[in-house]
Amino acid sequence: MEVMLLAGTRPEAVKLAPLALALGRGRGLHPLLVHSGQHQGMVEQALAPFGLGVDAWLDVPPRVAGTQAELVSGLLPALDALLRRLSPAAVVVQGDTTTGLAGALAAFWLGIPVVHLEAGLRTHDLAAPFPEEGTRQLISRIAALHLAPTAGAVAALRAEGIDPARIALTGNTVVDAVLAIVARDRPAGNPGLALLEMEIAETGGRLVLVTSHRRESWGEPLARTLDAVRRIVDGHPDVQVLFPVHPNPDVRAQVVEALGRCPRVTVTEPLEYPDLVRALQLAALVLTDSGGIQEEAPTFGTPVLVLREVTERAEAIEAGCAWLVGTDPAAIISTAGRVLRGELRASSAGNPYGDGKAAELATAAIERLLGVAEERLPDLEQIRG
Repeated sequence: MEVMLLAGTRPEAVKLAPLALALGRGRGLHPLLVHSGQHQGMVEQALAPFGLGVDAWLDVPPRVAGTQAELVSGLLPALDALLRRLSPAAVVVQGDTTTGLAGALAAFWLGIPVVHLEAGLRTHDLAAPFPEEGTRQLISRIAALHLAPTAGAVAALRAEGIDPARIALTGNTVVDAVLAIVARDRPAGNPGLALLEMEIAETGGRLVLVTSHRRESWGEPLARTLDAVRRIVDGHPDVQVLFPVHPNPDVRAQVVEALGRCPRVTVTEPLEYPDLVRALQLAALVLTDSGGIQEEAPTFGTPVLVLREVTERAEAIEAGCAWLVGTDPAAIISTAGRVLRGELRASSAGNPYGDGKAAELATAAIERLLGVAEERLPDLEQIRG
């Protein structure tokens, strides 16, 4: 029985990779990794460190306008044709992407069970994050199995009337991915990161990792963040900043203009996933608007300042692993200063998103859904146990 795992972006591929490996070790289910083509080349790059590759690519027309409507109008016919040809037992979609929404719709229309990995994340504000919050809620309406990363996600799904028998509390597979990469202990591939590692080892300095990629962060919000980064560097002579920049040329130009001549700031291309994990492990502090980094950094006890007004990953905030600061320079500088002075410390209680067993639990839930395992889907108390 084939289970299709659909990815179109790097975060999807990273979170699907542990599940693909676990399904391959399971009871008669064969993972089939499909690249939607949403971000060309990124899925292959993300899967490679896990020893995985793409099994099939969608034949989607090249995008011209770059809109959501254009992407969906290309994905749906291609997905429909592939699903009819392969007839998988289930389709796994991850998170909140356009690829995930299109895959869920195409599978649902053909009567193929939809499995939603990382289900139940909510801000309950359709405008933030946009359009991801709406995408998550739409997928939840038609999914047959909801793989929820946290108890909070389970509660959100139950509050929306989802059958508890169709919810499995698994943890987040990104923790599995992080631990797998750490175990491989690959040296830094990015020259900028490699040089920073050597310099920090020699001088005893501290690394601050900065990322900002969300569309709502572009322009004036990013300008405020860059102003804060400059002032953090000025106020802390031992700090080295690493800023892997989004490939959008306008974003890159804005970052280079603001930080290109700033001492102790290294601006690089986007990091490959093993290098990102390495940077998170090395960093004394992270400033980011990334949802994934909010889930990954707590594995290393690395404090995170979230450059957003709201987050659907409240568990990191509640656990004391991260602080929500938005893009107000005063808030960023003040909170960063408290962390760098040791007045604020990330919780040492462990990662609230799991312990590296999410893919195994997700595989078991999929096996039960498809009748490969003998027992029925357990209730939530059994899952928690």
